Amino acid sequence: MLEGDNFKNIRVYWLTFVVYWGLFLFGYDSSDASQPYFEAHFGLVSSNGTINEAKDTQVSSNVVSVLQAGAFFGAFGSAPISARLGRRWTLVVFTVVFSVGAVLATVAGGTRGIGYIYGGRVVSGVGIGGISAVAPAYVSECSPKDVRGRITGILQIMIAAGVMVSYFVNLGVGLHLANSEMVWRIPFGLQLIPAGLMCSGLLTVKESPRWLASKGRVQEAIEILAYFRRDQSNSPAVQYEMAEIEAAIREEQETRKGLGLREAFFGTENFIRFVIAFVLFVFQQWSGQNSVGYYAPQIFSSIGFTGVTNSLLASGIYGIIKVLATIVFIFLFVESLGRKISFIISAIGMGTMFFIVGAILKTHPASDMQAGQRPPPASEAMTAMLYIYVCFYSMGRGPLPWVYVSDIFPTRTRHYGLAVAAGTQWLFNFVVSKITPTLLADLGYKIFFMFGAINIGGMLTFSLLLPETKGRSLEEMDILFGAVSFEAREAFIEKQKQELHRDIYNSISAPSADQKV
Repeated sequence: MLEGDNFKNIRVYWLTFVVYWGLFLFGYDSSDASQPYFEAHFGLVSSNGTINEAKDTQVSSNVVSVLQAGAFFGAFGSAPISARLGRRWTLVVFTVVFSVGAVLATVAGGTRGIGYIYGGRVVSGVGIGGISAVAPAYVSECSPKDVRGRITGILQIMIAAGVMVSYFVNLGVGLHLANSEMVWRIPFGLQLIPAGLMCSGLLTVKESPRWLASKGRVQEAIEILAYFRRDQSNSPAVQYEMAEIEAAIREEQETRKGLGLREAFFGTENFIRFVIAFVLFVFQQWSGQNSVGYYAPQIFSSIGFTGVTNSLLASGIYGIIKVLATIVFIFLFVESLGRKISFIISAIGMGTMFFIVGAILKTHPASDMQAGQRPPPASEAMTAMLYIYVCFYSMGRGPLPWVYVSDIFPTRTRHYGLAVAAGTQWLFNFVVSKITPTLLADLGYKIFFMFGAINIGGMLTFSLLLPETKGRSLEEMDILFGAVSFEAREAFIEKQKQELHRDIYNSISAPSADQKV
């Protein structure tokens, strides 16, 4: 990972490690913590001792979906805060908000009813939503273009790791603490550990140089850019990158003079970027992954892995494969295959696996199987297809929407673009998580056909229309989307280089003149 650049980007990797603890929380907090004792404690058991299926489905869906609702507002609310406070302090604020929500959910129980869990999940959602919008932009703005896809894509590794850990935490408490309030207090309370690591780690990293430049703090931006590149502030490479950043900011400021907010952010060259961000995350949420991810135990039960232990264990293995597949793709293929080809392969692979699972489930219904017996070959085959499916997801649809959207927006609108992307993600996350239990119950095997059609018919077609962004600097995106010509951009860069050289010369010569006096 780091040998190729001789640890030159080690400071950017450290920033990524710190900031993406928030995305670990995203993954960890996206799992259903419902267990039998939880259902009994919060009144989901009928007077005859059986589970009230309708109420259980409603509560299970609510516990997951209220977090998405809070995250939607957190994502959109993050944009003006990030524009004013900067990326680092905005993340500190949202991490604290998340922690307050985690505490509320953890203390639920006894005289404190399920309302504490709902309330805590909403508050945590606001924090997670803000983090999910700001963190990718922050990392992308600090990363060099040749490894930006890899570094930004690490977020999916952290999300997948969070999901995997949550499966095994739920399995552990289900096996060893199934008859106590710890069955939900441990899963909710453990969230405070990564939140604390992130909040303390943010005190050790520096602000985004691109955000500083957009606020006119150019000298500070140069010094921090040189810090991240482990280079001298007057080196040609740092000077050129800074000139490119300044040129893009100045161009945008000049072209937006006299324009209102609507024209400034939704002009022809910007509007298409917002459309891409919106569509990418709509398709990501309807790809089937979140339905499998949120309700993996129930889904694995539906295809034959009966019993809490079997279904949770199958879910945990699914999580492990997801993490490993994401690591392999991010560190070996994201910069070689590029964004577009990866999207295309991912869409075809995911759709195909879902069609196979649906076909097997139709011909070998899981409802005919007795609880407690080993899942038959058909169920094991379906499970294998889901494991292969998540490999395809991890090489495209999982990490790349975040990478791609972090790539395409200019500095002044990047936080708004990521807010729209994250807001879209959480809105449809909310919708999908809310209706998945109902879809699973009503459609049965047809739900897999539905997701297969969305992947191949929708995402594959859209992927063919996307421009490739691999290997381009963030400032080159304006050229790619037609906001400025290549010649005009080069002229701006040359002008900015001359101004930077003049500023550096004046800053050096001024002390010398004072000494002579």
